[in-house]
Amino acid sequence: MTALLTIIVLVFILVAIWQMVKIFDLAQAKNDSISGVATDKDNTINGYLMMGFLAFIYVITIVCFVKWGDLPLMSNSASEHGPTIDNLMIISMVIIFIVQTITQFLLHYFAFKYKGEKGKKALFFADNNKLEFIWTIIPVIVLAGLIIYGLTTWINITGVEEDEDTLVVELYAQQFNWKARYAGNDNTLGKANVRLIDIDRANILGLDEADPNAQDDIITTELHLPVGKPVLFKMRSQDVLHSAYMPHFRAQMNCVPGMITQFGFTPTVTTADMRQTPQMIEKVKNINDIRVENSKPLLAKGEEPLEPYEFDYLLLCNKICGKSHYNMQMKIVVETQDEFDAWLSEQKEFKNSLVN
Repeated sequence: MTALLTIIVLVFILVAIWQMVKIFDLAQAKNDSISGVATDKDNTINGYLMMGFLAFIYVITIVCFVKWGDLPLMSNSASEHGPTIDNLMIISMVIIFIVQTITQFLLHYFAFKYKGEKGKKALFFADNNKLEFIWTIIPVIVLAGLIIYGLTTWINITGVEEDEDTLVVELYAQQFNWKARYAGNDNTLGKANVRLIDIDRANILGLDEADPNAQDDIITTELHLPVGKPVLFKMRSQDVLHSAYMPHFRAQMNCVPGMITQFGFTPTVTTADMRQTPQMIEKVKNINDIRVENSKPLLAKGEEPLEPYEFDYLLLCNKICGKSHYNMQMKIVVETQDEFDAWLSEQKEFKNSLVN
């Protein structure tokens, strides 16, 4: 596949160079020379080439859909609002596909129909208010509908209320790792500031040691979430602009130095259940088949083979934040409430994690 794409790119480059040479030749031609003027035959050939290229566009689109398409585009969301985001994306893609199909046909068809012919003049309208109204009002209505739908969806997603039923978690970003901070029994995060970071005392997030709400906070390097419970994330960055991206939960929010941003969602599928879905089983099998093949040269050299892949939700950084940006990720475990409570009870509270 890579070789085919390389060949196609090279062909396009050669065609572009050929066209530029022709343009240069035309620019250098004398005023009394008509050798560079297209004939009816040239225009006919170009007209048919336009229709041929239109057919190519449609054929390659159908082939891509059949061979590599994964309709309905996205279907593995694991948050309560995920299906709404997927639905918005699918609607947008369908509209774009329909508009692209129609406009490309009109573009190529009219280039063919009104190709240059001696003595022939194309039909045109110097002014037509009705046509202008039609091609203006249709995009206005469609785009207004998409914008209103998108804004409504965004407001519903970000309008998470911070109450006693909401789990409050801080996501702390720094080059190049994540930390999670749970609010503890009081469900209130303690005050924090990067100026209060004290590595010698293991105060790695800069929590205010005098704040009573900070005493029971819990800092972890793995993010655990109870299924079916609303979670409100408050996000901070220690150094540069990061972006907390959780693809399976259809969640993303920038982590901005000097301010707190927030995003909330309700997980709906545990890690264990997601691993058992047919789609994920097939994906894991394909990845492990590749790893087995890639391990053969390693085994031949007496080295350790690649470890088998097992699916996990991940928190990623979706901003290019430095040389190790690609490796900035944290494992997310979605589990039952009992499993979450058992895990949380094993973690150290902030007051017990400080070094005296």
